[in-house]
Amino acid sequence: MGIVRLTPSEARRVALAAQGFHAARPATAGPRHLAATIDRLGLHQIDSVNVLVRAHYLPAFSRLGAYDTALLDRRAWGPKRDRRLFEYWAHECSLLPLSLHPLLRWRMARADRGEAGYRAMRTFATERRPEAMALLARLRDEGPLSASDIQTGRAGWWAWSEPKRMLEWLFYAGHVTTATRRRSFERVYDLTERVIPPDILSLPDVPEAEAQAQLVALSARALGLATASELRDYFRLDAPDAAAAIARLVEEGLLLPAEVPGWPPAYLHRDATIPRRVSARALLAPFDPLVWERARTERLFGFRYRIEIYTPAAQRQYGYYVLPFLFGEELVGRVDLKADRAGGRLIVHAVHWEPGVVEEAREALGVELGVLAGWLELAMTN
Repeated sequence: MGIVRLTPSEARRVALAAQGFHAARPATAGPRHLAATIDRLGLHQIDSVNVLVRAHYLPAFSRLGAYDTALLDRRAWGPKRDRRLFEYWAHECSLLPLSLHPLLRWRMARADRGEAGYRAMRTFATERRPEAMALLARLRDEGPLSASDIQTGRAGWWAWSEPKRMLEWLFYAGHVTTATRRRSFERVYDLTERVIPPDILSLPDVPEAEAQAQLVALSARALGLATASELRDYFRLDAPDAAAAIARLVEEGLLLPAEVPGWPPAYLHRDATIPRRVSARALLAPFDPLVWERARTERLFGFRYRIEIYTPAAQRQYGYYVLPFLFGEELVGRVDLKADRAGGRLIVHAVHWEPGVVEEAREALGVELGVLAGWLELAMTN
């Protein structure tokens, strides 16, 4: 099999097209557009930071423009007849299409055996399993509960209470899932069989190797062109598992070995497209799959990006919640944003441009900030 050779600009356009940035935004983004975006990306990462808007809402906005977030809420946490998504650990905790549930049961089984998850959680698979099973029985008898419903003392800001650790192990092991989210975004847990539709739960388990190969195939489709570490990172697979899956997909012809100057060995999805041009305009969440793998972002765009939420204020270079700005085929700037909901304002703390930015990019950012403010029902302010 020959090696596909791509220039850096072709590699960048492949990645942008795979992520949906080559297409014009719809005049009105509706359920069909949201469903297509979720299918294309494979997941929406969840993050608790709400300084602008919850992170899982932003990838669809970046690609579609203003849309009704209630559409996503109904798919994730609405009535059972409307549910199309579930929460689980994929690339961090994520919203995933229900169709992926069988592809992640091997991970749930590993957690159930104490072979996955944080060390403090693994004890509930073994010596402290009776405690976790007692909590599971309580959920079965009492119905959906959150950690705050059952914890006996106040945990610290970063600390998990004992009930929270048990609930998170039950969640990782697949015994429970998210029934809903409260207004504070606190997770409410319930038995998996009372949340996931029966037609999904009745699908047969997928053997580990097959499931991992399918997950790598989904990663490759979403990335277009990727290194082995990037294919592994999308669904956070172990290195040996990912290597075996990649080798299989190369043998099957779904992944094509590729070379890009300055890149490690890479793989091109056989259905990837190389647009002649990409004319995008988007603000990107720190957890957007286009930029979440920071080394990849540097290779694709020559753009070094780090989130500084956990950096002391005096040491921050660009700001607290900084979104890269995509214009055309380049990341041309960074925007530090905050939603002042009480004051009804979108606050632009700072804009930092890359060297040589053109005036059209500045104008485009103004337009995009206006779209963002309108979507969030806020007034613009500097």
